[in-house]
Amino acid sequence: MKNIFKFIFLAGTQLLALESKAQNNTLWYKEPASVWTDALPVGNGRLGAMVFGKVDDELLQLNEATLWSGGPVKQNVNPDAFSYLAQVREALFKGNYQQAHDLEKKMQGLYTESYLPLADLHIKQTYKGNGAVKKYFRDLNIQDAVATTRYQVNGVTFTRQVFASAPDQVIVVCITSDKPKQLNFKISTSSQLRFTHSVSNTILALKGKAPAHVDPSYVNNKKEPIVYNDNDSCRGMRYALLVKAVSNDGKITTDTSGISVKSASAVTIYLSAATSFNGFNNCPNKDENKTALASLNEAVKKPYSKLLEAHLADFHKYFNRVSLVLNNDRSSNINLSTIERLRNYKKGANDPGLESLYFQYGRYLLISSSRTKNVPANLQGIWNKELRAPWSSNYTSNINVQMNYWMAEDCNLSEMHQPLFGLIKELSVNGAQVAKDFYHAQGWVTHHNTDIWALANPVGDLGGGDPKWANWAMGGDWLCRHLWEHYLYTGDKQFLKNVAYPIMKGAARFTFNWLIADSSGHLVTAPSMSPENDFIYAPGKTGDVSISTTMDMGIIRDLFDNLAEASRVLGVDANFRDTLMAKKAKLLPYQIGSKGQLQEWFKDYESPDPHHRHVSHLYSVYPANEISVSKNPELAAAAKRSLELRGDESTGWSLAWKVNLWARLRDGNHAYKLYRDLLRVTDQSDYNYSEGGGLYPNMLDAHPPFQIDGNFGGTSGLAEMLLQSQDGNIHLLPALPDTWKNGEIKGLVARGAYTINIKWKSNKVTGAEIFSKNGGICRVITNVPMVAKVLNIQSKKTQDAYELTIPTQKGKAYQLAAAKTP
Repeated sequence: MKNIFKFIFLAGTQLLALESKAQNNTLWYKEPASVWTDALPVGNGRLGAMVFGKVDDELLQLNEATLWSGGPVKQNVNPDAFSYLAQVREALFKGNYQQAHDLEKKMQGLYTESYLPLADLHIKQTYKGNGAVKKYFRDLNIQDAVATTRYQVNGVTFTRQVFASAPDQVIVVCITSDKPKQLNFKISTSSQLRFTHSVSNTILALKGKAPAHVDPSYVNNKKEPIVYNDNDSCRGMRYALLVKAVSNDGKITTDTSGISVKSASAVTIYLSAATSFNGFNNCPNKDENKTALASLNEAVKKPYSKLLEAHLADFHKYFNRVSLVLNNDRSSNINLSTIERLRNYKKGANDPGLESLYFQYGRYLLISSSRTKNVPANLQGIWNKELRAPWSSNYTSNINVQMNYWMAEDCNLSEMHQPLFGLIKELSVNGAQVAKDFYHAQGWVTHHNTDIWALANPVGDLGGGDPKWANWAMGGDWLCRHLWEHYLYTGDKQFLKNVAYPIMKGAARFTFNWLIADSSGHLVTAPSMSPENDFIYAPGKTGDVSISTTMDMGIIRDLFDNLAEASRVLGVDANFRDTLMAKKAKLLPYQIGSKGQLQEWFKDYESPDPHHRHVSHLYSVYPANEISVSKNPELAAAAKRSLELRGDESTGWSLAWKVNLWARLRDGNHAYKLYRDLLRVTDQSDYNYSEGGGLYPNMLDAHPPFQIDGNFGGTSGLAEMLLQSQDGNIHLLPALPDTWKNGEIKGLVARGAYTINIKWKSNKVTGAEIFSKNGGICRVITNVPMVAKVLNIQSKKTQDAYELTIPTQKGKAYQLAAAKTP
């Protein structure tokens, strides 16, 4: 016991940022969390906890990634939907937008289901004597994925460490005191869901059943928005949370009221949870108790030191692939707590270490929330405390779920992309039925949002949703971009052949049926939306259902181009490829409006909300590459003008999108301005604070409310400033802001399966390393002349940069240095 205790205490000590000088990979605070947006997230991709760090009554708010309401989707929920499609199109071509809007409501299906909170775990601790709390400290080391709370009472130092282990599939809480037998506390659990308690072999169990249906939080016209029983045995999954405490010297007793610990020196608490979810198209009949118990029984065989060792090895494998130092800032501001740094930053302070921390925090959150097969990170990752979460905490596919994964490949977390691919495959199954039922079309389609059951129909509860978001039909085509990107970054032809290509082809087949010819012979989409915006088509009249929005045309062009290239790579479907290109040639072209902007609508309409948060018409700039500074500068200039007209002020995730857009347009200073805005902290936890988007004290994105896509999009934006590879080359520092004069980043990934390290000084590249996974011709663009060492290949001057062409071999690294100039 003595040796184990010594190890635990030392491990906790090493996690203190002030003691270990932990560069910029630690969030830390001088006080406990008072609200959820102060608490710190840990997760293993399936199990998540928000750690409050309280002294007398610690709270861990718990989640399990597969715990959702509902069950497998109901088929053909609106058999009359197709009968209105021709009427909608007729109304649109006559310019009767209100009629089209009204008819679109008749083509809606059901709402998605909701992601649910699992439980709350309380640890109520009592202390000998009445001493005040001193030397309080809590932190989250994102490199180690361990949350620590430490404080002193009556001269005794108490330490709690929490981590979510992926190797052992449990959440672990270790509580120690630096003097023997000082721990006295009680563990209890509760849930907002219906539950019961039971005890078996000193294990406290909380078990229950999820609702059969939960209405979205914005739907308030139902007497019972939460329905537990709807006479469908397949709806409403079961769940179980198991808790066990272990100590070598304390007394532990367990009953249905909780687990009591007395006179212990060190206690390890093991948390295991599971649901009966058994796949998107099956009744949720998996044995959740067996699953949870198996993980718990294996974990309790191991001492805390072994659990921590396995956890660290696993997490470091992913997190340590990428490192970032800006302006040589490794330890400045280390004596300031995270909230102090954020407040100073909001006032204009320079803190490149904080900017680097935010970048790495996004990577930490993706590793922690996206490791469950076919269950990607949702609107809140895996962390949700609400029974009716904002927007059901589902997968919103008109930007948000895609933004969650923009940085997966280039920030060297390709494995975390896999859960999204699984959901896309499931959507292609349900979406094929929706295409047939709603549109009498081939292929597959999905709409505005989806859930763990892969719901693909236009949402709205048979007429209750606004068509400008509910009926948007391009979700599937957009999601296909992620399949193609994975191939570009990895070169995995088996994935392209067996997974990506069939799904992409199915989306294109639907799009063939969805496109119709207008009076000028162009292929257009009708109905068409630019989520979630409106347009003014006559004095005092606004519409939202249109013909051939720019977003639709950009997404379709992107899909057709990527699919055609995939067919060339695989050497298949030459005739189908010709059809793709022939149809692409007939698509309504991009148009530049009267203000020099890239038009959002098929006509140069004004918007009632010119600063709308969505910039959907700029999809072709980012995440796609249909419009770029190098390929079509006139359209790129129009896109830039659209961004200027939209303005900078926006919600959290929208700021993140704009960071990526400005970076893709190679304006690093503007991208940096919005990156700073992303770090604009608010202490308010309500949903509608007046300052716009930013982040909360725990550095989670404030949309508001919390949406994790802003975090992920911010990480993507910084990577985009430092490395781009969409034009068939590797562009080093394409949008470096002036303020980051010096820096070094290691481990970013470029398309073509290259891993990149970059050093720069005085805003100029001074050195780089390129590791080639697959070999091939590598073209590097830099802002100074470079030379490839050993090969002694010199870069050549282009119009405004330098190009270095390197014939790379599989598995080899190539060193680049600044070339000597006369």
